[in-house]
Amino acid sequence: MIGRGNELEMLNSLYESNKFEYLVMYGRRRVGKTTLLQEFAKDKNAVFFPAQEKNDVLNLQDFSKMVQLKLDGTFIASFDGWRAAFEYIDKKVTERTLIIIDEFPFIAEENPTIKSILQHVIDHFWKNNKNIFLILCGSSVSFMESDIMGNKSPLHNRQTSSLEVLPFDYYESSLFYPKYSYEQKLIAYGILGGVPRYLEAFDDGLSIEENIAKNIIKKGAYLNEEPLNLLRAELRDPNVYNSILGAIANGRNKVLEISDYLHEERNKVSKYLLVLQTMRLVEKKVPCGEGEGSRKGIYKLTDNFFRFWFRYEFTNNVYYEMLGADAASKEIMEGISDYMGDAFEGICTEYFVKKAKKGRLPFVPFMIGKWWGNNLHIKAQDDVDILMIDKTGKKGIFVECKFTNSPMPHKEYEDLKNAMLAFPDIKEKYMYFISKAGYEASVIRHAEEDGALLLGLGELFE
Repeated sequence: MIGRGNELEMLNSLYESNKFEYLVMYGRRRVGKTTLLQEFAKDKNAVFFPAQEKNDVLNLQDFSKMVQLKLDGTFIASFDGWRAAFEYIDKKVTERTLIIIDEFPFIAEENPTIKSILQHVIDHFWKNNKNIFLILCGSSVSFMESDIMGNKSPLHNRQTSSLEVLPFDYYESSLFYPKYSYEQKLIAYGILGGVPRYLEAFDDGLSIEENIAKNIIKKGAYLNEEPLNLLRAELRDPNVYNSILGAIANGRNKVLEISDYLHEERNKVSKYLLVLQTMRLVEKKVPCGEGEGSRKGIYKLTDNFFRFWFRYEFTNNVYYEMLGADAASKEIMEGISDYMGDAFEGICTEYFVKKAKKGRLPFVPFMIGKWWGNNLHIKAQDDVDILMIDKTGKKGIFVECKFTNSPMPHKEYEDLKNAMLAFPDIKEKYMYFISKAGYEASVIRHAEEDGALLLGLGELFE
């Protein structure tokens, strides 16, 4: 299995704790939660129950059968209720036993009382049973955070640990494609993001262009309607959400811009955006160094695949049908450098976070992100692709990222130097550049004089 070393280490530590443990695991669909749990449980004494979208009676029946066969070797009859099933487990386990309920929200939505039943069982039985390790897992992030761990939930504060399973970063994602060049690995990540199920859809025996045509644009392909399918499964009114995501993917980043484009009320758009944020599909960004209440806040899609799909397939669906998958993919790839701008900034941010954790930066950043705003020195709006500031606010790292086919020109170098002038309070300044296609000779010369660091794609994979 690729990645998940830290997650497995955490799970094994809990398993070996010699006391009752109750872990809440959650993460968006397709992120690999079930695969992780299967890998963790494969050599352990475990009851692994995958709840289904059935009524409560049928899920209880399935659970009863699995529990009895595991703990008694035979199935007699379904338990009278969930409490009876949980108390039976308490009596029967004589060694360390995993009780994993995958997609627990399917049960809880059909039978809301199960949360109170579990709370009673944990408080009066299981917490004193060192042999039980309970894991509740779910794909509905908002449900797991509010209805399971939230302060109004009967299960509030019962968990001994929680784990949000996140998508892979660019480096972990690159391990899916050993045959690809650095550039191809990054483009694949820029298109698919770090969701394992999406990464598995691409074949590194084919070019990126061929993969887009075969696995995204072609009708019937797994990824052709994946965002729509996910939203239909999670939301009651997916059409408005689709429209909002499409608007953001095409550069409309503020509530007013989105509402005007969709002809929807601002308050309604704001409520929908909050839901998309809880689903980890959208995030509100503010300039690095400013508070969450900044009026400069904009909305961005957090998931690369959703950003790619809504920018291209959702927006151009009818056109691509007439054009054909191969020609559509070729057209997309002709402009891929422009698309990769935002994705590459995200990749470079992940790179610097990795470096910071290893102590390989001049200081540990307290704040990291993109900055935009008014530069009084040049009397114009300005931006910095990545800005890192230390806790004192006196040290800063300024980064320019370029994913173009031409060497970085001297103008980009000077632009970053000018942008640094917008921060007079930062006394200790460092310059980093990351360019796909290298640098013009004048950039190399001035970087040596100024002590700036020039990086290429290879450094991202060291």
